[in-house]
Amino acid sequence: MIRSISTINRSMNVLQEKQENASANIANISTPGYKFQNIIASTLESHNLINHQGGPHVNRRVGVGGFIFGNQIDEVYSDFSQGNLYETEKATDFALDGRGFFTIRMDNGTLAYTRNGNFRLNHENELVTLEGYHVLGRDGNGNIGIIYGDENHIHAGEVLITDFNEYRNLRNLGETLYEAEEAGFIMESPFLRQGYLEMSNVHIGDELVRLIEISREFESHQKLIHAADETLSKAVNEVGRV
Repeated sequence: MIRSISTINRSMNVLQEKQENASANIANISTPGYKFQNIIASTLESHNLINHQGGPHVNRRVGVGGFIFGNQIDEVYSDFSQGNLYETEKATDFALDGRGFFTIRMDNGTLAYTRNGNFRLNHENELVTLEGYHVLGRDGNGNIGIIYGDENHIHAGEVLITDFNEYRNLRNLGETLYEAEEAGFIMESPFLRQGYLEMSNVHIGDELVRLIEISREFESHQKLIHAADETLSKAVNEVGRV
């Protein structure tokens, strides 16, 4: 019985992770460049259980059968499918139509990558993300550095776009920023649209259906816990009477 409750608890923890993930996707439905995350879970391997309650002396080994100790999360991954493009007519907004990522320099000097082209100019007229991280570009000589401009003019050709052979090796740093586990390469001719933003690729209908399914699974597990609790309570009371 204790094993059953532990198994249900493990499965409910997985459901909790799925619920939080779906809620985060819904919360970012209006975040430019956001890529929805999905969770892949699997059932744990079945194990054969035995007891020694067979035979006239209740000491013979008896196979009870297989038992599965719940579910586990195998992977959390981002879906990098293209989002719809929305025209803003702002010179500081950029959208990628196709592969690639904007290259960002974090405050500690490390590089990060994003599909969110909702940029702005800081007090030094440097192109930065809304959080203040520098957007990197490349001049005519191939030198990589900060991009300068004004509200009406930023040269789109200077924006540095980096791509990767395998997107699954990108680690999510939060919302729309990613860190690369392998070296990327500079895209020479990216499909870059100035005055546009790529919107989130979250499909609200899919996420709502997912939340409903998770809710129903929670209800099923709660019923199992209630049944297990009643069984334990009955066993304790009957033992107590003996």
